[in-house]
Amino acid sequence: IQQIIGDAQAEEAQAVQAEKDAQAAYELHVKDTNDSVTAKRDSITNKSDTKAKKEGALQETKKDHNNIMVELEELSNENADLHKACDFTVKNFDIRQTARDEEVEALRQAKAVLSGAKFDSALIQ
Repeated sequence: IQQIIGDAQAEEAQAVQAEKDAQAAYELHVKDTNDSVTAKRDSITNKSDTKAKKEGALQETKKDHNNIMVELEELSNENADLHKACDFTVKNFDIRQTARDEEVEALRQAKAVLSGAKFDSALIQ
């Protein structure tokens, strides 16, 4: 009987020790899990903040892009208007320059005639 009592007490001691070990392992697992949950929540919070900042920056960039596109359209229209105005001048520059030179020469001759100079009649025509 003593041996049975001793064996029972030894088994009880082993069972108690096993329960303590299991409880310690469980508590460690709960602590690790809670630490992991806390770290992941912090990570989610940080990532949410970063996301909000990036979305704000994206909205600013889109706004800037739209403003630049409007300005580009305005500059394109201004360029087209300038081409309309300048193309006529460039296209007719030589003709207008020749006409101006002829008019200046005619005015010189008229001035000379009025001053008393005589010209060959073939040159006047």
